[in-house]
Amino acid sequence: MNRRIVIVTAVHAPSAGYLPEAYRSLCEQRLPHGWEWHWVIQEDGRTEAVAPYVPDDDRVTFRQGHPGGPGVARTIALAHAEGEYVRVLDADDLLPPGALARDLTALEPDPALGWATSRVLDLLPDGSTTGFPGDPDHGPIEHGSVLHHWRTNDFRAPVHPATLCVRRELLPSLVGWMALPASEDTGLLLALNSVSRGWFSQEVGLLYRKWDGQVTGQPPHVDPVEREARMSVIEERARALAALQWRTTPQAPQQRSPFDDVIR
Repeated sequence: MNRRIVIVTAVHAPSAGYLPEAYRSLCEQRLPHGWEWHWVIQEDGRTEAVAPYVPDDDRVTFRQGHPGGPGVARTIALAHAEGEYVRVLDADDLLPPGALARDLTALEPDPALGWATSRVLDLLPDGSTTGFPGDPDHGPIEHGSVLHHWRTNDFRAPVHPATLCVRRELLPSLVGWMALPASEDTGLLLALNSVSRGWFSQEVGLLYRKWDGQVTGQPPHVDPVEREARMSVIEERARALAALQWRTTPQAPQQRSPFDDVIR
C-alpha cells in the first residue's frame, strides 16, 4: 500500500471555478516511489455551485458543511484526511511541478521537523508572476523564529501559511486551524512553530492567485479593529504553547532555540 500525502482545500462558490486548474496542477505532481496524493475538497457551506467543478477522480473526496470560514472547512476536512502529511492548497491557487515531492524530501528524513513551507510567487490576472524579497534562508526554521519575525514586522510572517505541509498527527493536537474569521492559517503556523522546528524551501512551492474575489482582498479582512483582535489572540496562543515547553520529539526539550527567551 502506498503512503499518502493529503491535500486539503477549503472552497466557497466564488472560487469554485478555479478548482479544475488546481486539479491539473495536482495531476502534474510526481511523487517519490511508494507515495500517492489524495485531494479532500471541503465546501464552506452547502450550495449547488461547487460540485460541478469537482473532478471525477477516485483520488478526490468532496464534502460540504455548515459555513464557518476556511479554517472551519479545513479542520472538518481532517475527518477525511487519511495520510501521514497534510498539504494546504487554496481553491484558487496552483502547485508548481515538484512542490509535493520537495515537501516530502524535506520532512521524511528528519522527524524533528514538523512542517514545511516554501517560496511563493503571486500569480497575476495577466498570467505573469512576481515574487517579493525577504524570504528566509533555505533550511530549518527554529522554534519561535516565526513569532519573533511576525511580532517585529507588523504581524507579517516570514513564510507563507498557504504553502504549509504538516505532519498529520500534529493537527489534532493543535486543534487544527484557529477559530478566527481570517488569519486562521497564520495562527496555525505560529502554533506549529511554538512546538516544532520547520523547514523553508527556496524553490517555488505555490502560485498564489491575485483576483478581485479573493477573501484576503475584502474589506473585513483589513478592518483595523478586527485585525488587532485577531493578532492578539494568535500571539497569546503561540506564547501559551511555547510556555508549555512541549516539543514534538523526545530529544527536543534539551535543544534550545535562540528565540526561546524571546517568546516567553
